[in-house]
Amino acid sequence: MSKKDVIEEKAWTLLQKTAGELGLIPVDAEYVKTGGDYNLLIYADKEGGIGIDECEALSRAIDPLLDEEDFIPDAYTLIVSSPGLGRALKRPRDFAFAMGKEVEVRLYKARDGKKEFRGYLKEADGKKVTIESDGTVHEFEKAEISLIRLAFDF
Repeated sequence: MSKKDVIEEKAWTLLQKTAGELGLIPVDAEYVKTGGDYNLLIYADKEGGIGIDECEALSRAIDPLLDEEDFIPDAYTLIVSSPGLGRALKRPRDFAFAMGKEVEVRLYKARDGKKEFRGYLKEADGKKVTIESDGTVHEFEKAEISLIRLAFDF
């Protein structure tokens, strides 16, 4: 397991505990290097969306736990945010949250001349994702999918 993976997994564990105590849904924890700076990105949500006050509360709750655990060897900036409209679905909880909602699926390789599909999420397990679009059911192996996220229109 890489340093990045270890940090993200430990941060995810803290996020699950802390977000739950605040009535929020943990979404993701990412440890990224942008330029020369490291950032720990914490994403949370709730039904109806998360606001700045909830992000601030989560930041204040998780920051001392990160200091106490002290598992990040680099200087970093903690960033707490909503996952945004274009959030990728990664974890089982993400798929449960998106069940019945419209999603966009992007494939690594084209199928029937298309790399992008849009439809309502019908099923998802560790190996397959099923969507329905205009009465047509599409089933994809997880290994085929480069990105799956909630669909949105502007």
